[in-house]
Amino acid sequence: MSAFDKAKDKAQQAKGKAKKKVGEATDDEELEAEGQREQMAGEAKEAAHGARDKATRAAHEAKEKLQGGDEDERRGR
Repeated sequence: MSAFDKAKDKAQQAKGKAKKKVGEATDDEELEAEGQREQMAGEAKEAAHGARDKATRAAHEAKEKLQGGDEDERRGR
């Protein structure tokens, strides 16, 4: 996951957490729920980015195995 994506996801989580806390403190159930949704959306995006990166790495490794190793190994380095 890129640092930019991770920062955006963490910022969304923090914003949601803050809204949730303000909603709790002011007895505003709507704001609390909105904050909870926003926090969960940030967590879901972070998990999706992580899964995408893991799948990309696995595909790259599989490709290298099918090609007989990485470029350095083929050249004897």
